[in-house]
Amino acid sequence: GINAEYGKMNIKTVAVFSDADRHSLHVKMADEAHYIGPSPASESYLRQDKLMEIIKKTGAQAVHPGYGFLSEQAPFAEALAAEGVEFIGPPASAIADMGSKSASKRIMIDAGVSCIPGYHGDNQDEAYLKEQADQVGYPIIIKAVSGGGGKGMRMVFDEKDFIAALRSAKEESIKAFNDDRVILERFFDFQPRHVEVQVMADSHGNALYFSNRDCSVQRRYQKIIEEAPAPGLTPEEHREIGEMAVRAAKAVGYKSAGTVEFIMDTVERKFYFMEMNTRLQVEHPITELVTGVDLVELQLRVSQGEKLPLTQEDIKVHGNAFEARVYAEDPANNFMPGSGDVKYLSTPEETEHVRIDTSIRQEMLSLSSTIL
Repeated sequence: GINAEYGKMNIKTVAVFSDADRHSLHVKMADEAHYIGPSPASESYLRQDKLMEIIKKTGAQAVHPGYGFLSEQAPFAEALAAEGVEFIGPPASAIADMGSKSASKRIMIDAGVSCIPGYHGDNQDEAYLKEQADQVGYPIIIKAVSGGGGKGMRMVFDEKDFIAALRSAKEESIKAFNDDRVILERFFDFQPRHVEVQVMADSHGNALYFSNRDCSVQRRYQKIIEEAPAPGLTPEEHREIGEMAVRAAKAVGYKSAGTVEFIMDTVERKFYFMEMNTRLQVEHPITELVTGVDLVELQLRVSQGEKLPLTQEDIKVHGNAFEARVYAEDPANNFMPGSGDVKYLSTPEETEHVRIDTSIRQEMLSLSSTIL
């Protein structure tokens, strides 16, 4: 999708690829492609030094970070700025502020954005954290400050289990993020909903929300089904959560596309800030389908210093759209995530109502099998 947008805007593109992605669609679509290393991400896509080398070699003027890898790494954004290369994303300061669950919560509270009751401070002493947990009340969730995807997260229902859960969370956090700091949040033991808001901000102080998405259907903290807009909300609730998301973006001097995530108390009908993803998300296409706005094009134009060409009143929602992700597990390994080998791929036909976003093509599988 990103390559296609550049083509529409007559911008030449450079792709990078590892051994695993040599025949991927993005490589085929780019004007030129450069090998970045072996299949493990730690030896290719996460190698900032290799990326900077290719950027200099090709004379690239801007970098779109995509969905993962270095897309939310402030040092990468800073390195690009030092070389005079535009990062198609938010300022490094916003990435850093929103990348820390503790710092982001403090900023949101100051901006008048509701946050889940809990402890978001710097004191990580075990006894002190236990004391704070007892004050917040159980059940409680321990979350890694730098975490994501459920890593470094533990739920505690009884105070006698807190210390063991804390040590377990910290051990996992240090392995996954090289950071064992945690925050504590009250766990809502009703049927909460996970609702997120798509925002876009320019460098002229303007920020808009593009409706919202419900992503409550999850497996092991990973989203599986998303719907835009979130069903069952009143017009007032749609506006309330949207305006909170805009306040959140403005509080950190945000620019570009981002997603502000909330948990919804379905009993009291209240929204609480959880975190902000400082990038374009995988589920952005369903927002594009219901609003008719090309978010990637808008993101590119904002990165070039243009003002947002819309007002909040211009953004209308038509119908509903769903995104379904393929979630592969290995039943022989306690149903742990694992895609295995993809031998054959058949997808529905794309129409104005059906969109397929995938890096895998049947031609790629056939070619890989021939080479192997």
